[in-house]
Amino acid sequence: MSPEILLILGLLSLGLLFFALELLPIEVTALSILGVLMATGIVTVEQAISGFSNQAVIAIACLLVLSHALTRTGLLAVAAERLADWAGQRYWLGVGTLLLAVALLSGVLNNTAVVAIFIPLVLDFCKKQQISPSKLLLPLSYASIFGGTLTLIGTSTNLLVSSIAEEAGQPPFGMFEFLPVGIVFLVVGLSYTLLAGPRLLPGRVPPGDATENYGLGAYFSEIRVQPESPLVGQNLRESRLGERFAVTVLGIVREDEHLVGEIDRLPLAEGDLLIVQAEIDDLLKLRRDGLSLLPDVKLSPRELEADGIVTAEVLVAPRSTMVGRTLRQTDFRQRYGGFVMAIRRHSETLRNKVSQTVLAPWDALLTLIPRPRLLELRKSDDVIVLTELPVRLRRRRFWWVVVLLLPLAILLAAVGVFDITSGAMLAVIVLLLLRVLSPEEAYGAVHWQVVVLIAAFVPVGQAALETGASDLIASLLVQVADLLPLAKPYAVLALVYLATSLLTQVISNAAAAIILTPVALSLATQLHVDPRAFLMAVCFAASAEFMTPVGYQTNLMVYSPGGYRFLDYTRFGAPLNLAFWLLAIVLLPRVWPF
Repeated sequence: MSPEILLILGLLSLGLLFFALELLPIEVTALSILGVLMATGIVTVEQAISGFSNQAVIAIACLLVLSHALTRTGLLAVAAERLADWAGQRYWLGVGTLLLAVALLSGVLNNTAVVAIFIPLVLDFCKKQQISPSKLLLPLSYASIFGGTLTLIGTSTNLLVSSIAEEAGQPPFGMFEFLPVGIVFLVVGLSYTLLAGPRLLPGRVPPGDATENYGLGAYFSEIRVQPESPLVGQNLRESRLGERFAVTVLGIVREDEHLVGEIDRLPLAEGDLLIVQAEIDDLLKLRRDGLSLLPDVKLSPRELEADGIVTAEVLVAPRSTMVGRTLRQTDFRQRYGGFVMAIRRHSETLRNKVSQTVLAPWDALLTLIPRPRLLELRKSDDVIVLTELPVRLRRRRFWWVVVLLLPLAILLAAVGVFDITSGAMLAVIVLLLLRVLSPEEAYGAVHWQVVVLIAAFVPVGQAALETGASDLIASLLVQVADLLPLAKPYAVLALVYLATSLLTQVISNAAAAIILTPVALSLATQLHVDPRAFLMAVCFAASAEFMTPVGYQTNLMVYSPGGYRFLDYTRFGAPLNLAFWLLAIVLLPRVWPF
């Protein structure tokens, strides 16, 4: 084994560890690996920056802009609301229609945007049906994943694998080449989620209004002890605060000093801040007893109870300008006229003041905000509002051009007039020329974390192919395949799909695809077969992220609203991963023969 191969395999192994444990942002890990390869001379400067001009990277960025522009018209939200109204009180028709619509839309649009539109509709549907949202939110995420496997642009993974294969001398994938297998996966996946969801998914969240009791679970907030409070002079045990309000006090802040030790025995003083954890209903009861839930603002009880003030829960979007900043730094009150009363983060216990907590993607915020400003907040790209609100078509100038351009780009790419990269770029240019989108909006629509990750990893995958690291991994897979009771090409195909599927449970699907695509090409060369089936195995397996919440953005989006636990994904998703694996072994060689 050459030093170059040893270094690449070591870096990839270390990178996988960092990805899985989230020790660094994923794009930082990818850039670090690329930097080491460039510093050691395995990758030249020209090769290192080539990823940023890769066709797949450009196409993904342009498609994100087009998807954002279409979402901003409000057309999808209006159509989705009409669809939910039409489904009405009929459970099976309603669930089936909503999930099918999400899947089909995800075949041509960014699935994160699609799921964000449908979450409030699903919550409202669950309220009408008096069922737990936990029964439907995970199927909603899965439906968007099924839909992404229908077309070349359904997920960035398909575009990425196609681009890598094309650079290796293979013909690019067609726009609808995925459809024969994708439809089977869609039918099987929707059937499983419809039939098994009510039985296998827990009812962790009670049915009801999203802002009152849909159970995002325990929030972290702070309460201030007012001068007139009877709690002054009492310790936590004497006050029985936890029993009376069902809250857990995690810490006490006195004059900006975090008190430690046995806080249960410390007498409370006027102005003390109590860092607490509680359910939403219990937090809202804390206005009584001389306690203030909003320590940094002054609101009278009449203002808190005003008809124009609503309580709403929102999720911090992954591309939000709020990520990495505190609420005080974002000036949430000034920008939106509302107040954040509490924060919930599914993977961490928060012990800082609300205003001093650094926000992360998918943090849930409990806000108090005037209804007109909430409508404005919903238009923001910084957060995803989880409350049900009236939506309307936002008739910007030339809004109809947005509705026309994306289908036109897809159609022209399908018939071979343009490749999808050219079509998407031209469509974005038209929107900018007509001022339907501003350059700032276009920049904001691009998920730069994904773009940088892919651009940084493309040269790494190419280096693995050129140094022989991919050939070594491929040889090991061929040797393992000899132990399986299947003909060698079928056994190798099964291993490629399984390895990609397991890898994508803990790292991003794009990273998994970049690592395994060169291996798939090497396998086809060693076996002297057409690599198409192996490449398709990478595409479909990289999208089959059903067993964890961390590998796919839509899984994280429904984590908090559904009140899920990590193992809920494993229990519900593992049978689906197994079924798709078996289907892939049977279907892929039939559609793309060896």
